[in-house]
Amino acid sequence: MNSTLQAVAMNYPQQYKLEYAVRSSPKILYNLFSTSHGLALWFADRVTDRNKIFTFYWNDSSKQAKMVIAKPCEFVRFQWLDEPESKTFEFRVSVDEVTNDVALIITDFADSKNELKESKMLWDNLVHTLKHQLGVS
Repeated sequence: MNSTLQAVAMNYPQQYKLEYAVRSSPKILYNLFSTSHGLALWFADRVTDRNKIFTFYWNDSSKQAKMVIAKPCEFVRFQWLDEPESKTFEFRVSVDEVTNDVALIITDFADSKNELKESKMLWDNLVHTLKHQLGVS
């Protein structure tokens, strides 16, 4: 899977961005990361939401995040409820003005060099599943 990693700083916790080319319409892609149904198709085993609080379930564990901001067909930012407010994760649709190529940009945080490496592998796998759901893997 081809992804581009941009690390913002060398200190930890470190914000980083991953960019993935995705053959999809921006609206369909947006729905896959902004709704509980869409997120349950690729991000977690099951997802529920109530009043902008999303609960993500994996095997026997769960974690909650608040949708702090969303701009339809463009981006969604979440904040894990058990993390500092400054540590958010974001899904963004990017459309190249010249080629109309669509990309998914994921912004997240890592607390160490090892976590950065593991997180990139996790996101690569998750986006592979997302592309499979879109029929473009």
